[in-house]
Parts: sequence; structure tokens; C-alpha cells
Amino acid sequence: MKIAISGKGGVGKTTLASLLSRIFAEAGYSVLAIDADPNSNLAATLGIPNTDDITPISEMEALIEERTGAKPGKSGGFFKLNPKVDDLPEKYALKYNGIRLMVMGRIKQGGTGCYCPENALLKSLVTHLLLGRDEVVIMDMEAGVEHLGRATARAVDRLIVVVEPGRRSVETARRIKKLAEEIDLHNIAAVGSKVRSQSERDFLTSSLPDFEFLGFIPYDQAIVDADLANRPLFEASPRIIGEVRNIYKALLATAQA
Repeated sequence: MKIAISGKGGVGKTTLASLLSRIFAEAGYSVLAIDADPNSNLAATLGIPNTDDITPISEMEALIEERTGAKPGKSGGFFKLNPKVDDLPEKYALKYNGIRLMVMGRIKQGGTGCYCPENALLKSLVTHLLLGRDEVVIMDMEAGVEHLGRATARAVDRLIVVVEPGRRSVETARRIKKLAEEIDLHNIAAVGSKVRSQSERDFLTSSLPDFEFLGFIPYDQAIVDADLANRPLFEASPRIIGEVRNIYKALLATAQA
């Protein structure tokens, strides 16, 4: 199963990605967690120590030059559009609690040639992870679909948009859905996050009538406290773990349907 998770910054998508990764791993699946959001820290959320020592793939200049034939940051010249990447998960994934983690880094914007080698490697790697791996892949992405193209979008079993009760989060969810459908990604669902009441749940379902909701994660201060203390989130809140287990079951049910 290939799962991509997106949403406005701060809504809890990294929390969902980390907890789903743990639950799939506990169930015996081979899990590859992908941090594709430069503004999040999936490693810390998973409880991996010494996260400051992790170098994103997009910043590994020697690797980029070796695989693409061009130095990062250099404009012009030739480079490989489809560099070899199939060995990178084994070489650069961090292993922790039955989960392997890869930190991608930012897809550079601006349309200038100096960004092409980095993007070529990242996009080839994402293609391999989604099309060439026989395991559960969970991608924690930015508030968009920048790491996906039409070919890789078809391999995504579910794009989960995490949304909290609030107008800006709802608008971001609508924008993500539009961007996803433009690349023919239609297996889209939502997860409500930080929900405190039935009225907030009703607000989300009425504001996003075109979304299927897989579940609603309650607000729990215990998760906030664990994050502030840099503690793993998996044992912080039984209420939240219970709801994420229900989301896991919903994902399995749709995959088997």
C-alpha cells in the first residue's frame, strides 16, 4: 500500500504519518516512511534520536553528482534525467522500531537549470519508491503534491488530506484536492484532526462534502506535551492511538475492496 499524507502546516499530518507507520509495522508489514516535507520532522515524531545529524537526500551533493553527472547548484550542462536510485533505500534509510525512514528534502522551485540535478534525483527516487517497492510506503508531504507526477500519482492508493476545524485548513484541503486531480490522483480522503466536539466534526463534514472522511482524531494535550518534550508520540495518547487504529483498518478495508 502506498499512502501520501498532505495538509496545511501544523494540522497534525506528521503525527498521523508516524502513528500509521508504527501501526503498520506492528502488524508485520515492511514499512518505509518518507519525510517529504522540509518543514516537518518525521524522524523526531517517530522517536528517532540525534535527528540533527540526518542529512536530506536533496542536500547530499556528492551523491547527486555521482548519480546525475552534474554538480548541484550548477546551471546549464547535461545530467541524467533518470539516475540510478533503486539501491538508495537500502543505503540511506534509517531503521528504527521496525520502520525505515528516508528524509527527502525540498524539491527546488524557480525553473532554473541549477536546480535540475537535485530534482531529477528526488523525482526518480519517489518514482522508484511508489512503483518499484513491494511494501507499505507512507509519505509525509507538504501542503501540495510537489513530489508527485502523473505516473507516480497512479501508484498512490490513498492521498490523505489532514484537516483541522478552521477555514484556512479547509481551503488548503480543497486546493490539495484540485492539484491532485490535475495529475489524475483521485483516491483522495480526509482525516479530521484536533477535533474537540461534535460541532467541529460537523463543521468539517459540511465544509468538505466531496471528501470521504476516514476518521476524526481528537485533540489531546498529551500529544502536545510529548512533542514539546521530544518524546515519541506512540504511547502518549491511547485515545488518539485508538482512532488511528480505526483509520488503519479503514485503509485496509478500502485496499481489499
